[in-house]
Amino acid sequence: MANSREILAKNMRETRQKLGITQSQLAELADISTNFVAMIELKHKFPSPEILDRIAAALGVETAVLFTTPVSTEDAMKKLHQAILDDLDRAIEKAVDKAISKRLKSK
Repeated sequence: MANSREILAKNMRETRQKLGITQSQLAELADISTNFVAMIELKHKFPSPEILDRIAAALGVETAVLFTTPVSTEDAMKKLHQAILDDLDRAIEKAVDKAISKRLKSK
């Protein structure tokens, strides 16, 4: 499992690249040095909470997003599968309860 420094570096770089901005442009937007942006993306430095907030704002994301690890497709499918099974169980239980109640009332 990746550590917070690795996750931050990856998410920061990917978000910056999706926005089509350079390290220099991000640095200017976040009011930090280009060298510091590069050092964070290379996992050599870790910013303070205040700088993290400025970087996130410059990238247009919540700070927490910079530390979010993506869910794999396989994990997402497992969660969806389980949610569907849970919904089916509840629906079946409700239908059975309704049928029993209806039958008891008719007697």
